[in-house]
Amino acid sequence: MSTTDLDKKYLWHPFTQMADWMSPDYEPVVIVEGYGAVLRDERGNEYIDGNSSIWTNLHGHRHPKIDAAITEQLKKIAHSSFLGLTNEVAPHLAKKLVDAMDSPEKKYRVFLSDDGSTAIEAGLKMMIQAREQRGEPKRKQTVSLSQGYHGDTIGAMSLSHSKTFHRPFSPLMFPTREVMSPACYRCPYNKAKSVRRQDARETRKCHWECVGELAKVLDQNPDETAAFVMEPLVQGAAGMVMHPSGYLAKAAKLCRDRGIWLMLDEVFTGFGRTGALFACQKENVQPDVIALAKGLTGGYLPLAATLTSGEIFDAFLGDYASFKTFFHGHSYSGNPLGAAAALANMELLSEPGFEEAAAKKAKKLRDLTKIFWTHPNVGDVRQEGFICAIELVADFASRQPFAPQERMGHKVCEAAKKHGLLTRPLGNVLLLMPPYCIRESQMKTAVDALWKGLCEVVPLAKTPAKSPKR
Repeated sequence: MSTTDLDKKYLWHPFTQMADWMSPDYEPVVIVEGYGAVLRDERGNEYIDGNSSIWTNLHGHRHPKIDAAITEQLKKIAHSSFLGLTNEVAPHLAKKLVDAMDSPEKKYRVFLSDDGSTAIEAGLKMMIQAREQRGEPKRKQTVSLSQGYHGDTIGAMSLSHSKTFHRPFSPLMFPTREVMSPACYRCPYNKAKSVRRQDARETRKCHWECVGELAKVLDQNPDETAAFVMEPLVQGAAGMVMHPSGYLAKAAKLCRDRGIWLMLDEVFTGFGRTGALFACQKENVQPDVIALAKGLTGGYLPLAATLTSGEIFDAFLGDYASFKTFFHGHSYSGNPLGAAAALANMELLSEPGFEEAAAKKAKKLRDLTKIFWTHPNVGDVRQEGFICAIELVADFASRQPFAPQERMGHKVCEAAKKHGLLTRPLGNVLLLMPPYCIRESQMKTAVDALWKGLCEVVPLAKTPAKSPKR
């Protein structure tokens, strides 16, 4: 039985309609190896890894320094319990992360877990339990952004507002208050007309109504609000929704003035993606809790970290009989292999010249993707650091989207695959977010492949009729 046959018979893939996957007509790509920004399938075809293997891979596949770090650790021990024990790797990683946050007044502590959802879940539980133990039992409510996605565990889903992903599980979720996302391209308060060749954030005409809406929500029973949770600068799964510069700092001040904790989900935006090590550092914001994962190990192994302030940590200190312990954990917490990979990743990120080289490549990506503005069915091209999103629309002037059942993003990415690019859309939003190691020639190949895919699905000379309004 071939690998494909085995897969179709026995596996269940995430975020995948398995009826399509199991169709005899569908031939999945079977990846067998990778090097740098390139992936190779079992037939010898090569592809640019256009979304960094679902937003995780930072420095490319088979990076010699990360490979060596894992190999050296494997010679010693792969895993031992972190409950009542420690190891010689995790404490050094914790220090690296705290030092990178550069916030002596917050006195961050690091809790290690497995992935983005568990990092969020741990942070949420920390805040709720800390409020209780600080004598603030009423402060259990949370506020989060519209369109948000924070993971698929119950707590993470409750903080999210994604009907597509989480509707079937609504009976299991606890209520959270939703506030509008600062999404300039589709903001009802933005009076600017669509302008080609300009990110909607640059042409917006508004009075920061999104900040005003946040203030209104935070002022509803502030004495019962524990925290405001958001993805800083870019909401990933929402469709790479990118916030206007200044929103994060304004939101942080609103929280600070009301004694509401700010929790930032940097599972996706962390480790250089936005042009700073952490997205919050671009606006000099120091959150009370920050969740990290995905790129933490450079895309090698499952590992996540929740950094929490000393103010929250201190609420858990007491004698055993007080039962103030944080009764939460994971079998693979503090895994030495993951921690070793993460340490190597942090060292690569801090190498002299890394930031400058990444910024130069980000500018090149911006220059190359300007071609998409010439397509009549591209509504917005937005970029934050090394994250580029191209939003497809049925009509440019009205910003009317293609109907979901048309699967335009999916069709374009399938077409681009034939030209040597692997990436995955977010509905009608195309994504280019390659590893930092990508060469300029490879970047051009990736952009050309996506452009060709778009023009094959929606030819320049013949654009489709407008999708019906929904």
